[in-house]
Amino acid sequence: FRPVTELTVSLNGKWTLSNSNGSLLLPAEVPGCVHSALQQQGFILDPYFRFNDLSYRWISLDNWTYTTTFTVPPQLRVKRKVLLVFDGVDTVASVSLNGVTVGKTDNMFRRYDFSVSDLLKDGDNVLEVNLLSPVVYASERRKAHSSYRVPPECPPDVQKGECHVNFIRKEQSSFSWDWGPSFPTMGLWKGVQLEAFDILQLVQVSSVPLYDSSVSQWKLQVELHVDAVQTTNGRVTLSIPELGTEQTSQMQFLQGKTKNSFVLNINTSSQVKLWWPSGHGDQHFYRLAVRGFQDGFLVLNTESKVYFRAVELVQEPVVGSPGLSFYFRINGKPIFLKGSNWIPAHSFQDRVTPAVLRNLLQSAVDANMNGLRVWGGGVYEQDLFYDICDELGIMVWQDFMFACAMYPTEDDFIQTVREEVVQQVRRLKSHPSIIIWSGNNENEAALATDWFNIPAAQRPTYLKDYVTLYVDNIRQIVQEEDQSRPFLISSPTNGAESEQEGWVAANPYDPHYGDVHFYSYTLDCWDWRTFPRTRFASEYGFQSWPSFSTLHLVSVKEDWSYDSNFTSHRQHHEAGNQQMLLQAALHFNLPNSTDPLRRFTDTLYITQVMQAQCVKTQTEFYRRSRSEIIGGEGQTMGALYWQLNDIWQAPSWSSIEFGGKWKMLHYFAQSFFAPVLPVGFEDDETLLVYAVSDLSHDLKLRAVVTVYSWSELDPVCTRTSDLLTVPEGSAVPVFKQPVAALLAGCGRCSRPTCLLTFHLEDGGGQQQGPTNHHFLCSPKDAQGLKTPNITAKVQQDESGFTVSLHSASVAPFVWLDVGNVAGRFSSNGFLMVSRNRTVRFDAWRPTSVAELSASLTVTSLTDVY
Repeated sequence: FRPVTELTVSLNGKWTLSNSNGSLLLPAEVPGCVHSALQQQGFILDPYFRFNDLSYRWISLDNWTYTTTFTVPPQLRVKRKVLLVFDGVDTVASVSLNGVTVGKTDNMFRRYDFSVSDLLKDGDNVLEVNLLSPVVYASERRKAHSSYRVPPECPPDVQKGECHVNFIRKEQSSFSWDWGPSFPTMGLWKGVQLEAFDILQLVQVSSVPLYDSSVSQWKLQVELHVDAVQTTNGRVTLSIPELGTEQTSQMQFLQGKTKNSFVLNINTSSQVKLWWPSGHGDQHFYRLAVRGFQDGFLVLNTESKVYFRAVELVQEPVVGSPGLSFYFRINGKPIFLKGSNWIPAHSFQDRVTPAVLRNLLQSAVDANMNGLRVWGGGVYEQDLFYDICDELGIMVWQDFMFACAMYPTEDDFIQTVREEVVQQVRRLKSHPSIIIWSGNNENEAALATDWFNIPAAQRPTYLKDYVTLYVDNIRQIVQEEDQSRPFLISSPTNGAESEQEGWVAANPYDPHYGDVHFYSYTLDCWDWRTFPRTRFASEYGFQSWPSFSTLHLVSVKEDWSYDSNFTSHRQHHEAGNQQMLLQAALHFNLPNSTDPLRRFTDTLYITQVMQAQCVKTQTEFYRRSRSEIIGGEGQTMGALYWQLNDIWQAPSWSSIEFGGKWKMLHYFAQSFFAPVLPVGFEDDETLLVYAVSDLSHDLKLRAVVTVYSWSELDPVCTRTSDLLTVPEGSAVPVFKQPVAALLAGCGRCSRPTCLLTFHLEDGGGQQQGPTNHHFLCSPKDAQGLKTPNITAKVQQDESGFTVSLHSASVAPFVWLDVGNVAGRFSSNGFLMVSRNRTVRFDAWRPTSVAELSASLTVTSLTDVY
């Protein structure tokens, strides 16, 4: 066969960058952005250092021009069609080649291509991309929309951000958010290349598996997006060699860009190996080969991964409850989603390396997560993100990029959004990890509960805009492009019930329907009664500060106190620093060291203790509610806390600090998301222990409850329940006893003097799942709690580093920190009720026993008093 005749020439690499008046001229990498180029060339310092987010506001208020000069090989010049392709322009730009304007861009989330065959010449070709200030552009678009306001006009003052981000199709959080800085980026954030061909070009191939349960048959819907120079006849062969499946179809390659759909019937359905979420099976894939012929010549030749995975969002009446269920069935099996919410991993997307992505996603799976929600105020993530999720079995709830705002619905805005949605769905729909599309973040709730003080008379205008954007456009496109997975208009939403109510429910937070976002910083987070017993919790959480080693990189000595200008500046959530201390003070004595630095680091620690314990309590409540309906509420089937990762070094709701260090919360998540988990709580002065199982088989388990005195390390007494059957995928009570009776049977114990640990065992006495704890009083009221004087010894063996701890007494929230040595411990933040304990340390860079010993600090609760 004659080979495929496409030719691609990358234009990535060194360009030059200049500002509007020409006072700055510097080299710039593509892909990249203006801020990165300025920093790399020494024009600015680290944008994250101290107050530089404010100092460098001028960058996004200027216009910038990227320029490159290139030559093209003769074999490209003679091609019949040559396209100049931009995979991502951030954001509003005019593109010219050899002095001729070839097109404009206005959407960060779109791929743009411009036909340039007639403009290329021998020798040097000059390509210019003139970028407008996104801040000025958004403001001008707002002024042009004079008939009515589109709120919010500006972010809250505490966020120190820019206004009117809802008027530009750009990462919404780049104008600031309550966990991130304002860095309205500009640049060529993805690749640029010339693509040339004589006959046709394969723009994209996608494959979506569809399962027909009535005949137990898989079929694969394959789409080829082709750009042809002229209409020609040909044939296409699709094959999956591993399944022995091959099919050839005649087709006409129409001139221009076309979508060509094929259905490949899989005749060996019984043997098809499926893709399963992490913890439920393997992530098997097959290779799909696509070959296209025209006049006997090979004109298409590509291979892609194919995964067989079916997903359903089940919304059905619930016995004993008003409302509807809300859970995901994967390959016919109900799956409880355990995980978190994903935000952009950096303000400057060019800094999000493969290593950063893999570390964060592996950290999610290593904490027993099986799901992440890609939140709608950031970016549609890069291909590698979804590839890793496919590989690791992480289910992705994918928002479209609209968040916490109303949006305009002018024709040009709708048109660019339509193109964005088409492109993103086509790009992403082959990934089995994506199990649902969601139209926006919190915009239904914003309308329903009137976040923006819209007068009643104007409400119909905003409702109409809402339906126009999300229902008539985004939903319609998604349903045309992808029949393989569910679509929700918003999150939170009442799902099917919201649709019945005209797409905006009276109360989108109704726990009887859909998913719920819930935040409360003033109620006592140790009291599970304060949480809604929702069908699905897709956002909830508490803030904490990152560790000192993370903050140290972007601050100076005068910043190192809890009431410094720096700590105030980094807090973008109104009253957030005070809320953390108020919540912590409910159960802990606040740090009071006379040494200012010690007091600061102790306070950072106590915010992490508070956050970890709060999210643990709430998540365990959701996990134990999966099999129950109480007062018409329950059957919770998802717990995605806010948020997994950080965008910079600052206080936030994250469980992983910027740079990858695990907070105490992330170590806790390893346990509270464990496949088998004991959950203990009190109801009406009675202790209950539930056994929660995500496994695919029944277990026989008993609870073992051990009572300890705060003042000594030997257990006071132990109570064991009878063996009970714990069915697959369920939560059942296995232990119940009034606390007074439990303590009376133990002799010398009262609520202030004792605490409990508990675990699950099978009939053979083997422990199943982690050991958990339950405090009978607030630790600040504990009697007999001493300073444990923990000693630590770092050692190294063939498997790596270990830290051996010895404690003189019970020690809650034992925290090991090795400063700026990147890595993580096998366990951390734990309750130590034994004299000795050994934990492993997995270093992410070369280190030594000497360095670790010198860096290691061990903190427990009484050390901060």
